[in-house]
Amino acid sequence: MMRGSSSLQYPDKFYSAASYVGFDGSSSPTKALTSKFAKSTALLLYSLYNQATVGPCNIPEPSTWKIVEHSKWASWNQLGNMSSTEAMRLFVKILEEEDPGWYSRASSSVVEPVIDVQMNHDSKVELVRENGKSYPETKTISTENRNQVVTQDKDVVVESIVPIGVYDQWIAPQISGQRPRPRYEHGAAVVQDKLYIYGGNHNGRYLGDLHVLDLRSWIWSKINAMAEVESSSTLTRCAGNSLIPWGNKLLSVAGHSKDPSEIIQVKMFDLQTSTWSTLKTSGKAPVSRGGQTANLVGTSLVIFGGQDAKGTLLNDLHILDLETMTWDEIDAIGTPPSPRSDHTAAIHVERFLLIFGGGSHATCSNDLHVLDLQTMEWSQPTQLGAIPTPRAGHAGVAIGEYWFIVGGGDTKSGVSETVVLNMSTLAWSVLTSVERPIPVASEGLSLVVSSYNGEDVLVSFGGYNGHYNNEVYVLKPSHISTLQPKITENSISESVYATQNATKATQEVEFELEASQEGKIREIVMDKHDAAKSKGDLIAVLKAEKHELESSLSKERLNALQLKQELADAETRNSELYTELQSVRGQLAAEQSRCFKLEVEVAELGQKLQTIGTLQRELELLQRQKAASEQAALSAKKRQGSGVWGWLAPPPNQSEDDD
Repeated sequence: MMRGSSSLQYPDKFYSAASYVGFDGSSSPTKALTSKFAKSTALLLYSLYNQATVGPCNIPEPSTWKIVEHSKWASWNQLGNMSSTEAMRLFVKILEEEDPGWYSRASSSVVEPVIDVQMNHDSKVELVRENGKSYPETKTISTENRNQVVTQDKDVVVESIVPIGVYDQWIAPQISGQRPRPRYEHGAAVVQDKLYIYGGNHNGRYLGDLHVLDLRSWIWSKINAMAEVESSSTLTRCAGNSLIPWGNKLLSVAGHSKDPSEIIQVKMFDLQTSTWSTLKTSGKAPVSRGGQTANLVGTSLVIFGGQDAKGTLLNDLHILDLETMTWDEIDAIGTPPSPRSDHTAAIHVERFLLIFGGGSHATCSNDLHVLDLQTMEWSQPTQLGAIPTPRAGHAGVAIGEYWFIVGGGDTKSGVSETVVLNMSTLAWSVLTSVERPIPVASEGLSLVVSSYNGEDVLVSFGGYNGHYNNEVYVLKPSHISTLQPKITENSISESVYATQNATKATQEVEFELEASQEGKIREIVMDKHDAAKSKGDLIAVLKAEKHELESSLSKERLNALQLKQELADAETRNSELYTELQSVRGQLAAEQSRCFKLEVEVAELGQKLQTIGTLQRELELLQRQKAASEQAALSAKKRQGSGVWGWLAPPPNQSEDDD
């Protein structure tokens, strides 16, 4: 046995991290931070350190011309009344994200608790559990083949050991290896019992890393992917993309990125060569987007909805033939789902595309739409059972006729229930529920299906529920159908046609009518059984009652047809009113633009009037100055004239002497 370092408890863990980044008194903390981290990260670490050690900012605001000091003050002041404990944890968390191996390089002067570690190369990483959570750290192990010490990175973790032996409960299996960075809106796919994670969003930054989790050994590893030399493909960072397994390859379809292209990009990752390439497609490719759904049906990829780079919600339908790599835009009949993103989709009996939920800019929905991929007809069937609440950002996966949906949220909170839809009966039920701090109750998580000991299991990863997650949870479902199927291979056309044309009102009428039929028949049988003296009399009575019920049924069906016609007329009128409303909105926008232009012109004219007034006053001043100048010149001229004549004329006294 040997002695190895285990994880520190708070606050020792915080002070160890603070000492590592430069708050040890040996040098200027600011210089130490800026030499190791980006300026924004260094500023945040500085503020969190002050919040943890001093408390809320209560110093006067520095002068704005002192840029550095004012930035420090503003960053610290923004933390408000954050507790010291929370500031310590955030400080350590940011350091772990920016420098995953900091603990192994931390100062050796920090006194740490020690534990016994087995001397073999299979030793696992120890954990510290606080409030039910595991805080993975590094430890030093010795190898048998080399006489040296190897330090493992703190990201090599082992979660709590929980056997996957219970049904219908989310549990965290034992995980080891280098975890991916916490994220949401990533792509996930399973190939040969391996879960692949690509892309996603973390703190508003798009990710482009690719990780794989072996679902047999439960070990994470990062794939150092490269672009093909012959291909112009680049390792794009993206989020809201779809990851589709295709043989021994992965297809990453669409997704938001920093520099989006005009059309959807389909990138292929070769699992054997670990290289990315961009597939060349033909036909009319869809506009670039993210938050769409992509479902594989045979050799075709069905794309629906999403949000483009300008923020416009979409409800268009496109199919990519993976054999010919040709896009086809589908103009399906019927009423399609409203424009949305972050919804889920599933394929039933290789013929039907089901769309559930999703969000717009202000609301979330819980409607269910069905597309018949043979007739290309949309329908909106009536949902039965415990219909889920509106949500977006949820994840779903189908096992047989069951569609499992987990996570998501509305505009107020996340969703804690895991629900399941029987796609044959269109009946919902709640499978289980979790406490919301658990990452399963997150938005933007991924959900895939794999096998464990010969049984199907659901595997979730990541998500956002107030903070970004990189946890793995599994659930072993035991759901069994107890209802007769409404949608089957043999009767699917009739069912969808009825669903397409039936409204909720008419279905309720027919349901009540059929129920009343059965009740009346049972009453007739019981009442007439005692009164009828023979089998023939009973049959005659039943035939008479049957004829009466058939007549009533015909009347109700006629009423139902009238209701359908009224509904169709109302929908037509609604469409016309909507068109008129759009026209009025366009006119209003044009008038608003015209008014704005007029206001600008009026303002310009006002300025011109002010200028004219100023010029007029200056003109009057110049005129007065000119008049004064002319008057002065005239007076001077007169004075000069009178002096000359007086000099030429003889003096009056001289004339008198001559006489």
